[in-house]
Amino acid sequence: MVKDKDNSKNIIAIPEEVIMSKIYFIRGQKVMIDRDLAEFYGVQTKVLKQAVKRNIERFPEDFMFEMTKEEFEDWRSQFVTSKSDMMGLRYAPFCFTNIGVPQLSTVLKSKKAIMINLQIMRVFNKMMVMLATQKEILQKLEQLQRNDIEQDKKIMLIFEYLKQFEEAKQLQSNQENRKRIGFKGD
Repeated sequence: MVKDKDNSKNIIAIPEEVIMSKIYFIRGQKVMIDRDLAEFYGVQTKVLKQAVKRNIERFPEDFMFEMTKEEFEDWRSQFVTSKSDMMGLRYAPFCFTNIGVPQLSTVLKSKKAIMINLQIMRVFNKMMVMLATQKEILQKLEQLQRNDIEQDKKIMLIFEYLKQFEEAKQLQSNQENRKRIGFKGD
């Protein structure tokens, strides 16, 4: 819990897991939708959207975009199941990117919005670090797999040489042990 400077209100920290569960992958990027952000900030979605529309020049396409009708229907069918959730989703939501979320604190000037934005930015950053670590691990696994394949090829080559050697040895043994025919001298 974080107290603001006049200690009159307490701002409850949101668990990272809750924030992470509200980050979606849309148009190839991680975004948060207006409804979830409004809930975190303790304002109505309508109020958040109005503040953004009044300051639309602060939200270029790489900061915020509105879902298309098709994206909205697809997203709604995947993530929203209860009727109460459907009630709050009559219009396509605004989607805020990891650089658009902090911009909200410039139009929603409450202490709570600023504190929540700091939390969300930390979660986005943590996710980026985890993603980078995951990519590094995958690269190392691929390298190990390539090394393993190379070792398998070398082992197969050794077995092939051993097989050829054994065949040559068997052929030589057969030559030495075959019955001699022809003139035998004393």
